[in-house]
Amino acid sequence: MNLIKVDEALYTELLQKFLQDQNQRESYLEKAKRMSISFANRNIFPEEIVRIHMNAIDQLCKDQQSEYKLSLQLLLETLIAYREEHETLHKVKEESQELKAEMEVAANMQKTLLKTEVPKVPGLDIGAITVPFKQLNGDYYHFVKGEDGTLGVTIADVIGNGVPAALSMSMVKYALESFYDEMMRPSTILRYLNRVVERNVASNMFITMFYGQYSPNTNKFRYSSAGHEPGFHYQAKKGTFSEINARGLVLGVLKHSYYTQYELEMETGDYIVLLTDGVTECLRSGRFIEREEVLEVIETYAHLPAQEQVHKVYLHFNQLDDFELKDDFTLIIIKKDV
Repeated sequence: MNLIKVDEALYTELLQKFLQDQNQRESYLEKAKRMSISFANRNIFPEEIVRIHMNAIDQLCKDQQSEYKLSLQLLLETLIAYREEHETLHKVKEESQELKAEMEVAANMQKTLLKTEVPKVPGLDIGAITVPFKQLNGDYYHFVKGEDGTLGVTIADVIGNGVPAALSMSMVKYALESFYDEMMRPSTILRYLNRVVERNVASNMFITMFYGQYSPNTNKFRYSSAGHEPGFHYQAKKGTFSEINARGLVLGVLKHSYYTQYELEMETGDYIVLLTDGVTECLRSGRFIEREEVLEVIETYAHLPAQEQVHKVYLHFNQLDDFELKDDFTLIIIKKDV
């Protein structure tokens, strides 16, 4: 006799005693609970217990109304469907938890791989902040200090998201770090990086990038752009912002792309604002934040050190009740102190 037959026999006997002996029903209920625990330990599903109960009813109550037996059949089918759905949901939950754990590992690895130190450059005060919209960040910034004291700054945004975008940014970082100082001209940097991206990144993924280089010897800020969000130049003498216009095709579209190089002069009190489109694509009351609003907030905190300033700008928007981040948020400010 197999275990199911033994279970049916024991359950039928227990049910018969429960129905016939009113004085001992509490003890029979306790025995039923212990039997239920045994079923659970042996992975016997609820619908199987209902089936055992139905067989016991057939033996003990053959004269019962057919409607009652039909109701048990309905209960059985309901429990079967419930178990199947419960197993599916449990599997989805487990997979979701595994994916979340993997994404946390990937996010931590990305932070390690893309970590960059803000360099100390005489005469400059530099601040940078990046806040990912999701776990993995599609934005990237990087600083390079040349042996001649020049400062190279990169800010980029992958048109895409998730793990592929994160891997693309890692590749770009190590490509940047492989260039020699004599190659550190913004237009040249973007031309070489375009080849790297075109060869190694999927055809449906592109990268916008702005590369700038400040020379303390000339106070010139040279720059080129590969379709990146325009930045701003604050001129202290005029007390105004002007847009940093620079045209160029996003990285990875065409194999042979060339980039125009521009330059501006920085005077004491001036500062450069670089950002990704996630800053201006934040929502407030269902509308995108205007670039003018961002500049007003930046100017409000201009008296603070640059790192404090970028942090305060992000907190200003993030603390608004109707604020909604829709993309990765990256902001860099480079101030000329002297």
